[in-house]
Formats: sequence, C-alpha cells, structure tokens
Amino acid sequence: MGKYESSIKHIPYPPKCVYDTLSDLSNIERVKDRIPEDKQKDLSFDKDSIAITAPMVGKIAMRIIEREEPKTIKFESVDSPLPFNLWIQLLPDGNDGARMKLTLKADIPLFAMAMVNKPLQEGIEKAADALAAIPYQ
Repeated sequence: MGKYESSIKHIPYPPKCVYDTLSDLSNIERVKDRIPEDKQKDLSFDKDSIAITAPMVGKIAMRIIEREEPKTIKFESVDSPLPFNLWIQLLPDGNDGARMKLTLKADIPLFAMAMVNKPLQEGIEKAADALAAIPYQ
C-alpha cells in the first residue's frame, strides 16, 4: 500500500465554502473551462462521482464515500487499474481561510512501487495546487 500526501495548501476562502464546492462534484461545471480541452474529452461527473481517461493508465473513476462537513471528503476508486482511496482534508487557518491537504492511498504491487512513487507524489501535489486555485465563491 502506497501513501502519498500533498503539502498543506492555503485557500483564501472559509473551509465550509471550500467543502460545499468540493463535496458536490457537479460543481466541476463551474471550473470546467480551466481544464485543458484535450483532458475534457472523456470527463464525466455527477454529484457523487467523476470519471476521466488518463494517459498511459486508461479510465479512472471514483466516487465520494463519506462526507464530514466541513472537514473531510473521502473518495474510493470504482474503475481504476489499481484500487485507491483519496481524502481531502480541510481545516480553518485562523484568518477566514482554509488549509487543505490531499492524501492518496493506493494498492500498488511491490514491483511497481519504484516506477509509480514519483509520478503519484507529483500528481497529488499538482491536484492540490489545482484545487487551491479554484475561486470558491
């Protein structure tokens, strides 16, 4: 089992505002224009799930399995070459903003760990950066 964590990101919006946006995946429609067109081709989503086709991996889909307002949103893979779970953790930062961290736990075979460690760590960091850049209004 591999565990990958993003650095803590500051978001200049209250945790509840961030949580309300991220806990309903249909809100992706609001920021869809920020996603490169070539990545939107196989993107589908509804309130509780999202699916996309990733290069070299194929189709990846996940769904929300737990919401703990306004602190945590937990996902699990439903269609992926490797099973994984993803958590979005939110905490107040004391200045009407939020701190966010992403954690990914993936069931990676031992022989593949060396190949995927760096790309997964970089990917979780990029995902956290992208989520921190969303206007949560």
